[in-house]
Amino acid sequence: MRAIFHADSKWGIGREGGLMFSLPKDMKFFRETTMGKVVVMGYNTLRSLPQGRPLKGRVNIVLCPEEAEGSVVGVGAVAVHSLEELFGEVKKYPRDDVYVIGGASVYRALLPYCEEALVTKVDAEGGADVFAPNLDEEEAFELISKTAPILDSGYTIRFCTYKNNSVKNP
Repeated sequence: MRAIFHADSKWGIGREGGLMFSLPKDMKFFRETTMGKVVVMGYNTLRSLPQGRPLKGRVNIVLCPEEAEGSVVGVGAVAVHSLEELFGEVKKYPRDDVYVIGGASVYRALLPYCEEALVTKVDAEGGADVFAPNLDEEEAFELISKTAPILDSGYTIRFCTYKNNSVKNP
């Protein structure tokens, strides 16, 4: 399992229920990386997607409250209500095909189980109101690769890969 997200200079990942930046190169990377795979998200992340619909071309698994199950299943996603249920569901797929895509509480809960985190670091502050854990300060995570700076819609970004050296087994 891997996590994938973009973060600003303070590890902010979102503002007011959406993304902070419009980054076409980052979106292309996300789309190409996750297409045909399994994406795991929280209910608020599903609601933040265009029309609150699952991402096309992927299996969408949503960690949600039981009362939201009907709306999640109704749009074509798989609803799960606990980490145990989630782990049972993702075991149906190759581990390398599962990507955690948010939001903040889902990252906090699942990063310990992710072998890697693919982080697009944005050299800017986005006024975030939700944050991911700062992997540069997390003892278990090690930065193993990063690209040279890339310009994306006026922002400098780097695609970074962090390895979790203490992966928990679900």
